[in-house]
Amino acid sequence: MTYKLLWVCLTSLLLTACQTVSKVETSNASDDLETTEEAQVVEASPEHIGIIDTVPTVNVDEATTEELAAATDDDIIEVEEADDIVIVANEPKEPEDIWDRVRAGYQLNLDIDRPRLSSQLRWYSSHPRYLDRVSKRGERYLYYIVDELEKAGIPTEIALLPIVESGFDPFGYSHGRASGPWQFIPSTGQMYGLDQTWWYDGRRDIIGSTQAAIAYLTRLHKMFDGNWLHALASYNSGEGTVMRAIRKNKRAGKPTDFWSLDLPRETRAYVPKLIALAKIIKHPEKYNYETYFIPNKPYFDVVNIGGQLDLAQAAQMADISIDEVYLLNPGFNQWATSPDGPHRLLIPVSKAKNFRTKLAEIPNKERVTWVRYTVKAGDNLLLVAKQHNTTVNVLQSVNKISSSLIRVGQELMIPVAGNDIESYTLSSHQRLLAKQSRAPNRNKIKINYTVNSGDSLWLIANKYGTTSKTLARWNGMGLGDPLMPGKKLVVWLEPKKSQTAQRSVMKKVVYTIRSGDSLAKVANKFKVSVNDIRDWNPRVGSKKYVQPGDRVTLMINVVAGN
Repeated sequence: MTYKLLWVCLTSLLLTACQTVSKVETSNASDDLETTEEAQVVEASPEHIGIIDTVPTVNVDEATTEELAAATDDDIIEVEEADDIVIVANEPKEPEDIWDRVRAGYQLNLDIDRPRLSSQLRWYSSHPRYLDRVSKRGERYLYYIVDELEKAGIPTEIALLPIVESGFDPFGYSHGRASGPWQFIPSTGQMYGLDQTWWYDGRRDIIGSTQAAIAYLTRLHKMFDGNWLHALASYNSGEGTVMRAIRKNKRAGKPTDFWSLDLPRETRAYVPKLIALAKIIKHPEKYNYETYFIPNKPYFDVVNIGGQLDLAQAAQMADISIDEVYLLNPGFNQWATSPDGPHRLLIPVSKAKNFRTKLAEIPNKERVTWVRYTVKAGDNLLLVAKQHNTTVNVLQSVNKISSSLIRVGQELMIPVAGNDIESYTLSSHQRLLAKQSRAPNRNKIKINYTVNSGDSLWLIANKYGTTSKTLARWNGMGLGDPLMPGKKLVVWLEPKKSQTAQRSVMKKVVYTIRSGDSLAKVANKFKVSVNDIRDWNPRVGSKKYVQPGDRVTLMINVVAGN
């Protein structure tokens, strides 16, 4: 009897202990769950749930109206019936502004105080309109650039480098022959696979040049043992220049950091410019600046077009302006994509689907316009190519001609622009004409000059009392660009004293040819030369006769009374 009584007491004590432990463990589990939710920890699996199973299920229907109203989107979690409770951490939201994403990827040391840096900070912070302007230009390209830099593990401060290099101008061209948003010189561009032909310049191609810049910077970063400032200086002046400066300082027992190196003046300012921009973008309020909002989402889609395509036709199919086509695809020099590729077009994301649909409906033979030309006495391939705004190589390829010989009566198929050539406003030829028509100031008089055999930029500049660099800038050239006989240049001169009252203000006028008109008659009417009309309008100027309805663009000096 005593034994049985003892057993009953023991059993009772054990049950009481179990209940107490269960309550304590349930309380601890509840506390752990709250801590886990606050920290947004990892997803739980059935193997690791343990005591959490004992937490009573909350009936959502029993929640009060006030509790639901007070809950935020982040507080509300949809719960499905399941044997186990799974805690899922909320994913961090993507920033809405691309500048927030740029700041998040910073890796350079910006805690620097140097006179060279201070001067750049003063300049940029005192020119907020310039920062807005380059940001607007870069809006088309910045998402792609940041995305590619992140994939390559490169500091996102480098996304600001095109501002230093070109002001985000894809058509930027320096006197040193550097071109495109990343400003590649011809030799470095070729080294990184950027083709440069009559049809296409890969240094201006957004995708091609960005990939080349990443490859080049990655190589420089490795070459200088992970020193980004040395790599950036080398990007500007060449690795040889920076290496020589480092060796010189080592021999003299001096520090070899960027700030201590004896580098070219442009390079000494180059790196501080990038760091100054990075500091302003990181803390714009500190510099009384508000960054221009750029959505953190793709601006363009890449469309495989499979072959050559007229850019005016592409604009029509995409329902965008032809200027927008060129700004997204600045690598194309002419009125169409290159017959040799790349066979892709960048199209705004919102327009890409319809563009693909319309592209699929067009037969290949209708993607560019063709004319049939019969060879006449005195013709040669170069002359025919020039008259039709194409190249000898294109004529040979299209017509399967292995030599430069053609015969009278032979028929040639020639690809030509589908629209008036003047409508391709951002083609290389039209950009050049526009540049040559812009007077450097209101008191300059324009002189047209045709390059002769033996001419050089220095000889021509010396003849007209200017510099080679200035002459090159007026004509959109680099100092090392070839100067071929027959090339048309403009020279802007100071007016003589007797001409000072006649200021030169040029205005573009589009004139429609009427019945009885000739180029000579139009030239006389507007006080310009026939050769000027031909230069301004290659397509019309190449014809033997103009026809009623033809349109010609004229540059008229409206102040001088023309």
